[in-house]
Amino acid sequence: MKSAMQKTAVVLIAFFLCIQSSAQIFLPVDAESSIKFSIKNFGLPTVGHFAGLKGKIQFDAGNITSASFVVSVDAASVNTDNNTRDKHLRKEDYFDVAKYPLINFTSTSINKDAAGKFLVTGNLSIKGVTKQISFPFTAGVQNNGYRFSGSFTINRRNFGVGGNSIVLADNLQVSLDVFAKKN
Repeated sequence: MKSAMQKTAVVLIAFFLCIQSSAQIFLPVDAESSIKFSIKNFGLPTVGHFAGLKGKIQFDAGNITSASFVVSVDAASVNTDNNTRDKHLRKEDYFDVAKYPLINFTSTSINKDAAGKFLVTGNLSIKGVTKQISFPFTAGVQNNGYRFSGSFTINRRNFGVGGNSIVLADNLQVSLDVFAKKN
């Protein structure tokens, strides 16, 4: 009797491990991806982007419960096409890149709705502050990988970026277009 229970347990564990490992691993390709942002400065839209995208994405559209995103960008790569502004953004009162070189995102859950859209929830860490965010995204098969696209809005003050500036808007829009190749 005990051996039959042990065999059942082994089969269930093997099945569970098989389900958990079914998500394929993809690596973001920085050169084929974009992390863009837009914020109002003195009432005018200011745009920029980050580079240095790295991480690991586990994804299987047919088994979304095993999916996960663990990615980062190089905070010092901030680029608004204005060298003076970019140098200022790298300083302590903004991104403090000497102390916090990476901006990180780690998913905690991913869901799929009836229309095939995905929703990711996870922890965004900027400048040593971690906040939970959620945003919708799409995933399309492309060149032995996936293209993930989505956008979200965050309040910069929640992350200690830019202090109490009255000329800089609180909210900024982030747009993601990430290509990840099969590992």
